[in-house]
Amino acid sequence: MASEGEREARLEEETLRSWEREQAELKANVIEQDTQEWQSSPSFAGLKRVGGVDLSYVKGDDTSACASLVVLSYPNLEVLYEDCCMVSVGAPYVAGFLAFREVPFLVEALQRLEERNPAHKPQVLLVDGNGILHHRGFGMACHLGVLTGLPCIGVAKNLLQVDGLASDELHKEQIQDLQDGDSFPLPSSSGRILGMALRSCAKSTKPVYISVGHKMSLPSAVRLVRSCCKYRIPEPIRQADIRSREYIRKHLEATFTPLPKPERWRCSEEVHAQRLASVAFKYSSSPISFPGRLSISGGRKMAFLPEGPDWV
Repeated sequence: MASEGEREARLEEETLRSWEREQAELKANVIEQDTQEWQSSPSFAGLKRVGGVDLSYVKGDDTSACASLVVLSYPNLEVLYEDCCMVSVGAPYVAGFLAFREVPFLVEALQRLEERNPAHKPQVLLVDGNGILHHRGFGMACHLGVLTGLPCIGVAKNLLQVDGLASDELHKEQIQDLQDGDSFPLPSSSGRILGMALRSCAKSTKPVYISVGHKMSLPSAVRLVRSCCKYRIPEPIRQADIRSREYIRKHLEATFTPLPKPERWRCSEEVHAQRLASVAFKYSSSPISFPGRLSISGGRKMAFLPEGPDWV
């Protein structure tokens, strides 16, 4: 008879297999080409709103986090809208499956925007993470893009060393040769270009790693990210990070009471379906209907967003 530990290990393995299947199914819907008229313009004429998303965790607690969505004007990069919400994260961190831990809360933030202030709906999202530069070619930027139907770009701070990519001496030499605005491709073992390393500003010698998420070509993604950078990290992601950390500091650290711990993650299809069944939705621009089973397991969202203006 299997022990409790063996049963839990088997359930966790089944969950990972289920997640792999979901990634494979959704991956078939990724579009790696430009799809919007503004993307073909050298100056992105027609692009008015750029979104950024981020999750910041409470120090010392990897289950309590602040999910943040900001929408900035383009090209002025002024904040038009922000949403910060405390969440209780139920899924564990597993390399290659970050989307199942974080994307449901970002989908919910976009849904709140759609309900409260649809005029500020972003035309493109910058995601702190990878797109097709991923263990199975379907990172968080792809996942969020396919679920929402929005063009998405993955912007990572560190190189994900998969499919032949390595932070070796050659890679470090290429970084050293970069000037402000320069970039170089990141080819896989087969020669496919998975992304670009971009020196996004003169003030930092460290590049960011850009990959296609959904509905935008890599050249267009690189141009847009560069145009959104005042510092190394593009402004939509930087503002989402700043505001989520400040929200935690103001609303939690002074009088911190831990959020209720989420239930231990489980892999039954019923539990697996609960999360995104309540948050998955379609933008009008998305032709895709998603099954309710696309979900993370367990976890309960705890909202502490005060009433008040939706944008600043």
